[in-house]
Amino acid sequence: MRFAPFLFLLLWSSGFTALKLGLADAEPFTFLALRYLCAVALLVPLTLIVRPRWPTTQMQFVHLAVIGVLVQAFYFSMTYLSIRLGLGAGTIALVTSLQPILVTLAAPAVAGERVEASRWLGLLLGLGGAMVTIVAKSDVEVTSSLALGAAVLALLALTGGTLYEKRFGTAQHPLASNLVQYAVGLIVVAPFALSLETLQINWTPQLIGSLAYLVICNSLVAMTLLFAMIRAGQVSRVSSLFFLVPPGAALVAWIVLGEHMPPLAWGGFALAAVGVYLATRQRA
Repeated sequence: MRFAPFLFLLLWSSGFTALKLGLADAEPFTFLALRYLCAVALLVPLTLIVRPRWPTTQMQFVHLAVIGVLVQAFYFSMTYLSIRLGLGAGTIALVTSLQPILVTLAAPAVAGERVEASRWLGLLLGLGGAMVTIVAKSDVEVTSSLALGAAVLALLALTGGTLYEKRFGTAQHPLASNLVQYAVGLIVVAPFALSLETLQINWTPQLIGSLAYLVICNSLVAMTLLFAMIRAGQVSRVSSLFFLVPPGAALVAWIVLGEHMPPLAWGGFALAAVGVYLATRQRA
């Protein structure tokens, strides 16, 4: 688990670049439903071959389904809906970067965690670094109250799913847990695509590559790592990693897409890294 945070950050941050490439050839909900459909189609034969141990009680299935609804369905659906309604990526990132703060506020009551003053300092520095990077990279503009509301719902869904995983999640085989969660996500997302969009998809190499990356690296590997880290450690420490997602996404876009990385964004990256270090370090 030592390198799990670094691998998670790399895969999760890279997902934003892959998403930009994919949305050039498909509408948001259609692309998300296709992503979940491919994940389920990949997991079903693997599950039949490996025959993993399934949850042994009905409540374990319920817990997996609830996490699937909160994270896979509502978090990603509301994020994509805010994009569809015209909210800029910088504004969405700014709203969802509040997730570690909300998780840490709720962690003492939900998970019985004690949050030291030094960790709060790290959280504030991490939030400041993420905000500096976002503002330096893009214009933060609210196009409509509905779009902003969708982004806030995405924030609450991710926060709720993270806390629910810590409180009720149990270690399950990755194939079984992912299959349940992505099947639930597909069931919730598909009606949005069918009712709101034309289902038009341009099958370009760019879309296929984006879809493959998001399904394998982002949906399966990164999400499995995230939930494993939440179960193994303190949820407030793990959530602080999200402060490095906006700087990480900006860095990947700079490398892959050639997007401008202003000097102020580099400063925000460094500040967020210091904050995450303070928030995640284990005291003797």
